[in-house]
Amino acid sequence: MIKIKTRHSIFLILFVFSISASFAQETLTYTFQFENTPLKDAIRTFEDKTNYRFFYLDEWFVDTKVDGEFNDQTVSVVLESIFKNTLLNFYITDDDKVIITQNSIIYNELPEGFFPRKDSVVAQITKPKNQNVAPVFYQKENPKKRKFVQTIRIGKETDNRQRTYILSGNLRNAVTGQPLTNLAVVLNTNSTVGTTTDDQGNYKITLPSGTNLVDFKLLGMESVTKRIVLYNNGTLNFSINEDYEQLGEVLIAADRNKNVEDAKTGAETIDVKAIKNIPLVLGERDILKVAALLPGISKAGEGATGFNVRGGKEDQNLILLDDAVIYNPSHFFGIFSAINPFTTGSVDIYKGSIPAEYGGRLSSVFDLKTRDANTQKFSGEGSVGPVTGNLALEVPLSKDKAAIMIGARATYSDYILKLLDEESLKNSNASFYDAIVKYNYKINDNNDIKATAYYSKDKYRITSDSIFSYSNSLFSLAYNHRFSDNTKSTLIISNSQYNFNIDFDGQTNTDFDLGYKINESQLKLKFDTKINKKNAFNYGIQGKLYNVEPGTIKPKNPESIVLNRTIPKEKAFEGGIFLEDEFKVSDKFQVNAGFRLSFFSALGPANQRQYADGLPITDATVIDSLNFGNNENIKTYAGPEARVSFRYSFTPTFSVKAGYNNAYQYIHTLSNNTTVAPTDTYKLSDFNIEPERASQYSLGFYKNLENDMYELSLEGYYKKSKNILDFKTGANLLLNDNVETELLQGEGKAYGVEVLLKKNKGKFNGWLSYTYSRALLKLDSPFPEDKVNNGDFFPSNYDKPHDFNIIANYKLTQRFSLSGNFAYQTGRPITYPTGSFVINNSEFVTYSDRNAFRIPDYYRLDLSLNIEGNHKLKKLAHSFWTISVYNVLGRNNPYSVFFVVENGQVKAFQSSIFSVPVPTITYNFKF
Repeated sequence: MIKIKTRHSIFLILFVFSISASFAQETLTYTFQFENTPLKDAIRTFEDKTNYRFFYLDEWFVDTKVDGEFNDQTVSVVLESIFKNTLLNFYITDDDKVIITQNSIIYNELPEGFFPRKDSVVAQITKPKNQNVAPVFYQKENPKKRKFVQTIRIGKETDNRQRTYILSGNLRNAVTGQPLTNLAVVLNTNSTVGTTTDDQGNYKITLPSGTNLVDFKLLGMESVTKRIVLYNNGTLNFSINEDYEQLGEVLIAADRNKNVEDAKTGAETIDVKAIKNIPLVLGERDILKVAALLPGISKAGEGATGFNVRGGKEDQNLILLDDAVIYNPSHFFGIFSAINPFTTGSVDIYKGSIPAEYGGRLSSVFDLKTRDANTQKFSGEGSVGPVTGNLALEVPLSKDKAAIMIGARATYSDYILKLLDEESLKNSNASFYDAIVKYNYKINDNNDIKATAYYSKDKYRITSDSIFSYSNSLFSLAYNHRFSDNTKSTLIISNSQYNFNIDFDGQTNTDFDLGYKINESQLKLKFDTKINKKNAFNYGIQGKLYNVEPGTIKPKNPESIVLNRTIPKEKAFEGGIFLEDEFKVSDKFQVNAGFRLSFFSALGPANQRQYADGLPITDATVIDSLNFGNNENIKTYAGPEARVSFRYSFTPTFSVKAGYNNAYQYIHTLSNNTTVAPTDTYKLSDFNIEPERASQYSLGFYKNLENDMYELSLEGYYKKSKNILDFKTGANLLLNDNVETELLQGEGKAYGVEVLLKKNKGKFNGWLSYTYSRALLKLDSPFPEDKVNNGDFFPSNYDKPHDFNIIANYKLTQRFSLSGNFAYQTGRPITYPTGSFVINNSEFVTYSDRNAFRIPDYYRLDLSLNIEGNHKLKKLAHSFWTISVYNVLGRNNPYSVFFVVENGQVKAFQSSIFSVPVPTITYNFKF
């Protein structure tokens, strides 16, 4: 008995001593002072001044520094403070060891609730309601397909653990450094939990706390799975490699069911990378030529500049490059595009439901964005063709922060022309070039800056006495700021300029130099706010200032009899306030409703004629001349613009959409040519010229088939227009001080049906498009001299009822593919001479009603063989060859028809471009 008591006494004494020692050790206090001290040095200071020894990995302390002053504080208090803003936790043992852990906590006892109640466990494994996929807690993998899964710990574990946390980040292409748009981020064990990246590559997803397997997937990129241990809200940014085994074939990009789910009608997206497979003239990869192969978009003819979208004029399209306007996006009369495909990142086209942030045009918006430069490594892309060379380089300035991209393209056609035997061609000129510079700088996760500068120049001489030249230049600066995960803003400053020049040097003394210029500057501020899962707002304000120099002519030398003459300058301000809400009423019903208040003010200095009411606008009906001082308001126009569309889904793969939008246009082209020419001028609305107006209704049906392999859409539209600008017969539009006397404004109407069938997957892919459309004008007036075709509706210059295109690509192997496209269009309207008569021994020609006849129909077949280089990842450059034949059938398609009088007879002639097959070989490379 005594022995037992002795043992109990000894144990009790030792227990009390150990508790007392531990308590005494913990209650010991120390004084430390740290000022920008590396964390590892701070730990060494602890070890020098105390009996504690620390255990950790050196890489946890890289670039980590601490600050703080601690007076008479325990070790626990000091460590909690200096580790507060890190991912580090610590655990102190009884024998004065401090074990540092990254992210996780070491427990000396199981936390409360570690073992869930029985009913909680049952709730976790019960199949969720209305879900086809049950939770899966482990997955047996095929050993042959098993690959390394990286484990990433996010956040720092705390005692206050939540059930879910938010993971966000940015995903980029490892090769190009470009943000990955519409990449799927999906929880591996529950396919109903997921999201997609936005246009900047950003994503945000809510995940359960603890360990998650997350898949990152995008067509053309490697599929990545990461094991993410989530302790708190956190960020995960990384880059993904391209998958060279999946060649870009689908020519119009489409997210899974996006064409069915999106509420907007008449919206198209072009996959810039994939257009390399489409055979085009002289082997040029041409973004805008591909756009003309889509339903509802056409060109007036081969080599014509501009587009006609849903029965609209060429000047009714707003073409933007990084939010700055391009007035003439073409080289050499539209044969080549002035948009560099190697620097372009995305192309979005709106021809129906135009977003409320865009204004000033009636028919469409072409929103082109350049790629962000690669911030990871030096890279480039280029091509060498029969008449042009193209090179784009990307140079990182600060890794993951800043980079610059420089793209340049030029033709060596002048050199080729000089080698020809034909004297007329040998002495002609045809050259162009364009250059673009893009700078992007990521200040931090919430702020970035992007700047773009662009310049293009064309110079050509067809006749021996005239040199024509025209140029585009623009600059844009965008500052993006993210206030929160739900709100971001963009401030845009831009400037655009277009000018042309005619240098005439003839054999007589009438040499002259003629020039024209238009310049606009814009300031735009817009916000994007996600209120909740159902509402997303886009709103802001913008304003632009126009300065137009309508024309100047001056003699080239003292012997010239041409007099100096300058048409007075024009100035105006255009602005808009916009608000748009994308509202998801339910999974089946979605509404996109927008409102824009548009306003315009013509400004002085100017002199404006006032004409008598009730009489035609001519020199004889002027009643007054009004003078306006600098920046004085001449005339103000304003009006509301509604942008409304909705989508109802009958099934996940079938929906119906409808939309309505109206718009105002305050700037007009002055042209009496059948097709757009570089010498066309622009006229601002003023005291006598009202803005054009249009309203469009659209209805469409969209269906995806066989797991999105096929997309089918049928969309119809009806458009009414007012104040459409046209011209009087024989009008003189160039260098006219009072050009309003030569113009007419009337009504327009257009309607049509568009059909698009696309095959997105498989060795054989492409699309088929057909458009039936009419575009009619009505120029009526109480005065006979202002009537055209008796005041009835007549076909416009761009009325072509039938437009049919087939684009096809067949992959023979991983490296070889065949491509082809076939295009057919109804011939455009034309006015023919129908007879002649003699008065006082002078012969005169009579003409038909305006546009009463048509030139012959247009059709063309192109073929190409595409050869990819080998797909080794480690090589100097990846190459791509294109061997193509443009106009295989040698169709002599008329560009224009004109009439001349020879020996008293009226004869018709037609001019053609590329009336024979044109073979080309183009070499593309990428590094």
